[in-house]
Amino acid sequence: MDKQSKRILLFIAFGVCLFVGLNHINVIWNFIVTVCRLLIPVIAGGIIAFFLNVPMSGFEKLLNKLAGKLKFKISPKVNRMVSLLLTIVCILLVIVLVCVIVIPEIISSVVNVYSVIQTKIPEWIELLRSYNIDATWLTQWLSELNISALIPSITSSAGNILSTVISAATSTVSIAVNTLFAIIIALYILLDKRNLSRQSRKVLYAHVKPPIADKIVSVASFISKTFSKFLSGQCVEAIILAMLIFITFTLVQLPYASLIAVLAAVFSFIPYIGAFAACMIGAVLTLMVDPIKAIICIGVYLVVQFVESQFIYPHVVGSSVGLAPVWTLLAALIGGSLFGIIGMIFFIPVTAVVITLFKDYVNDRLKKRDIEVE
Repeated sequence: MDKQSKRILLFIAFGVCLFVGLNHINVIWNFIVTVCRLLIPVIAGGIIAFFLNVPMSGFEKLLNKLAGKLKFKISPKVNRMVSLLLTIVCILLVIVLVCVIVIPEIISSVVNVYSVIQTKIPEWIELLRSYNIDATWLTQWLSELNISALIPSITSSAGNILSTVISAATSTVSIAVNTLFAIIIALYILLDKRNLSRQSRKVLYAHVKPPIADKIVSVASFISKTFSKFLSGQCVEAIILAMLIFITFTLVQLPYASLIAVLAAVFSFIPYIGAFAACMIGAVLTLMVDPIKAIICIGVYLVVQFVESQFIYPHVVGSSVGLAPVWTLLAALIGGSLFGIIGMIFFIPVTAVVITLFKDYVNDRLKKRDIEVE
């Protein structure tokens, strides 16, 4: 059978399959949903493994360097096991640090903010009255507010919500089983990632022409490196910025140093808007204590942000995904409008990958056409 006949038969078979599929769209959709539900642990495990692979790869490189300096040979399998163990230990230490140090500090700062508000409210009422502004609504709201009962009610409500969420999660056996299997799958993927990578390449090269397979492997490697560099870069930047904010605010004796440092670390994952939001929140909190210190807070925050972004970040983290500022801003705006904060964060590496691949495509086209554009 010649190639033309094969193409005609394939086209006819495709048309028949498409016709049958459209007439049984509900059955096919239910089948896809069922398969996706069965693959949830695998997908979740892959996502967990992808995120954990970032620090794990860093530990692997570090152990290889140490082994080279000490002239000690370490097998790749042992290196992966030790690196995974160190990654898990670091994650547990971060969780313990957050629970033991950060959360109590944040609670203490929130309580102090509440106390300051209660102390400053009479002054604000007098200030409003001095400008002939009616503050009756504020006075009435304060008289109806039971401070002593407010905090216990909030605490009990939070406890009830938390207990409800925990009971719902634990009562659903499928969620617990899927989570357990996802973690186990992630651990197996990380421990056997080299073999899985080799097997995937063997399957790819067995079914695709070598030039196309080479391009697919190259693109997949580039995507992995871009996302890994972005995630590691953002995490390091957040930690450095939080430490600088906390140390600087403590030395200058500004209030709520720990709370503003945590806010700066969290909001640093949101490009452009995050730094401005953390600065404004810190200034408002400081304004309740002392207006002069609020101005100092803004100045100190901007100086620390400038020093971190101009001198520390380029040397410690690098240019992350290497996007120009205009593309970073557009990626954040488009991602935020489509998927909210998560879109603002992850659209940046996605845009970097798309732009880089498009540049390669354009350069290849120009090279084939023997055109040079300066």
